[in-house]
Amino acid sequence: MSDREFLFLLGAARAGGNTEMLARRAAKELPAAVRQRWIRLPEKPLPPFDDRRHAEGGHPDPEGNERLLMDATFAASDLVLASPVYWYSVSAATKLYLDYWSGWIRVAGAEFKPRMRGKTLWGVTVLNETEREAEPLVGMLRLCAHYLGMHWGGVLVGTGSRPGDVLVDDTAMTAARTFFTAASPEQVAAAHP
Repeated sequence: MSDREFLFLLGAARAGGNTEMLARRAAKELPAAVRQRWIRLPEKPLPPFDDRRHAEGGHPDPEGNERLLMDATFAASDLVLASPVYWYSVSAATKLYLDYWSGWIRVAGAEFKPRMRGKTLWGVTVLNETEREAEPLVGMLRLCAHYLGMHWGGVLVGTGSRPGDVLVDDTAMTAARTFFTAASPEQVAAAHP
């Protein structure tokens, strides 16, 4: 049994869309021993993030969907944020999840930063413009990984607008076949310090 667990966090407002199709195509190539967990963020809604950095008592102990997402994040060796490009960034549900990382850093006893160090962060996205339009999304995720001492796996980018369009994006479908499996975690770490 592999000690790797991929957590796929689907951020699109629509289930089964192009980004999810691309992520599932890439995940299909993972070895059978690698565990996979899939969570649709809109189905595990979080309240608006309350930044309590300077408030007395800090961030409260997570419960409900927040606890579920924090525990799933800690359990994973690899985090895959699968979000379409919305206004040159991630979806609102994905951004809200990332905002909660700021709170989890301040949860007493959670040790968020040390527990994130060494995990690998990946992205999967689909947009209907040129790949250049994904640069802000890619940069944001890469910087998040760097800040937390995570390995950077990169972002798999596809194109499409109508449901199923990404399936005829030959470049993305070809890249999906080896996106997660082309390099070992050690190679990812060496290539993306």
